[in-house]
Amino acid sequence: MNNRTRVAVERQITAMGADVFEVGLFKPRTPGDPSNEPEMLPRVWDRETLLRSVSWLSYQNAHGRNIYVRPKGEHHLSLVDDLTAGSVQQMKNEGFTPALVVETSPGNFQAWLNHGQVLPKQLSTLAARTLAENFGGDKGAADWRHFGRLAGLTNRKSKHRAGDGRYPFVRLVQATGQSYRAREYFLKQLSAQLTERQHQKPVRRAVDDGKARLTIDDFRSKPAYGGDGNRIDLAYTVYALAHGVSEADIRAAIASRDLSKKGPEHRQLNYIERTIRKACSALGR
Repeated sequence: MNNRTRVAVERQITAMGADVFEVGLFKPRTPGDPSNEPEMLPRVWDRETLLRSVSWLSYQNAHGRNIYVRPKGEHHLSLVDDLTAGSVQQMKNEGFTPALVVETSPGNFQAWLNHGQVLPKQLSTLAARTLAENFGGDKGAADWRHFGRLAGLTNRKSKHRAGDGRYPFVRLVQATGQSYRAREYFLKQLSAQLTERQHQKPVRRAVDDGKARLTIDDFRSKPAYGGDGNRIDLAYTVYALAHGVSEADIRAAIASRDLSKKGPEHRQLNYIERTIRKACSALGR
């Protein structure tokens, strides 16, 4: 393990400021081998355990796994994914200076913003989506608990593989850990939006091109699936992705049924992520 890797990891998790982290080690499908299913290997570690595990993470990364991290449980951060350098500078100019910026591949950035307080799930998701919309981030990756990449390790996406077989390192750009200047006004606005939504009457299901978009309950009621939850979840996810539903909303839909048979929480989350990846693969994404 390169010592710079450990330094980068330590700086990143220090800036994130969480006590406990969820780490995801994702192995994508091997090109040309349909039998090799994508796999997420989850871990829940405190700061010291994570740091002690950097050598093991480096080994897993070298053998094909992408390494992701997020705080466990409700937290004080929002991740904005798929940003340009210009977008990051715009955030700074407008009072939204990130606590942490990571370059995940050449010219592509993830920013973590520190709200200065732990946000409940609904407010946290709204904050992430609003930030993504305002600064050109990936709205499909905007929810309260999305994974970000861990710095100091490599991005193993095949499209980033160089001619010599090497992959780009995930580079730590800045890691102050500080909260952003505009947070008080921003969170006040978002809280008002949530309050207004809660007082509105329930709306009918979403409409797409003049036709009612199917919900996961529509798939659950279809006799063709025979009540098979796994088949229903995958069929709905393929449909939802094809109709522009965000991954955050898809996760919430899948989780609306009892997943306790999948095991503890991390296994349930692994199942949801695996379902989304299978659907993406089916759509050629």
